[in-house]
Amino acid sequence: MDQMEYQMKTVTARGHEVPLVTFPMLEETGLVRAVFTTRQGGVSEGPYAALNLGLGNEDTEENKRENYRIAAEALGCTEADVVLSQQTHTTNVRVVTEEDRGKGTVRERNYKDVDALVTDVPGLLLVTLHADCTPLYFVDPEHRAIGLAHSGWRGTADRMGECTLRVMKETYGTDPAKVLAAIGPVISVRHYEIGPEVAAEFEKTFGEEVCRQKGILLPGRGDRSMLDLERANRLVLLQAGILPEHLVSTGLCTFEHADQFFSHRAVAGGKRGNCAAIMCLNG
Repeated sequence: MDQMEYQMKTVTARGHEVPLVTFPMLEETGLVRAVFTTRQGGVSEGPYAALNLGLGNEDTEENKRENYRIAAEALGCTEADVVLSQQTHTTNVRVVTEEDRGKGTVRERNYKDVDALVTDVPGLLLVTLHADCTPLYFVDPEHRAIGLAHSGWRGTADRMGECTLRVMKETYGTDPAKVLAAIGPVISVRHYEIGPEVAAEFEKTFGEEVCRQKGILLPGRGDRSMLDLERANRLVLLQAGILPEHLVSTGLCTFEHADQFFSHRAVAGGKRGNCAAIMCLNG
């Protein structure tokens, strides 16, 4: 498939210029709007500047609400169309219905421990939050269904992408070979050092030899390793049945581009906002 894996697009929303990462392969289907937000275009200040979409930090509630209004308008929707994950590094997948519209923004969530969302309902803005962890996007053109997942190291070791595809297959009849998938901005292997206990989880999932051959684990300092989340998630998706020509990745490192994206590892003291992966099925 000869095409760009991502594009930067700037839209105006509520008087703000909002730069977004977009995925031509997904959007050219005409079925979805799919983006990854940047730090620019919002109203937050200090370590949360500017388009902070994280809810669990010390940014003001009004700033966070306004940022959601901006992000939603950038995709032609409102904050009342949002359905927000409740991430705790699980592989739990929620099947989102019309009844969930607005949960996480204008309505309380009546669910927890949800790191992936799937739906076949047009007009719902599925949202997962990120600050180095991997965003995974899934589009099933055959059944007009979509999925969005947050996959940190634990979710990746537990095959978050495969779990999301399994729920889509059980719910909508999705065939992974017909799914179009994208991997959004994520911390790169150059900046993601892990301890031996985390490396052992990946060796258990993929096998020690595969981890080394595929570059999922590279030597770090002493007994530590460097983890390539993008490569690991790519392998999970291919093993789950996604075709190589149906899978794109931005190659953007959140740590190296901390001026553009929120990065947990790039800041001291842990004070930072969140970018969001957002996807909406068109009507």
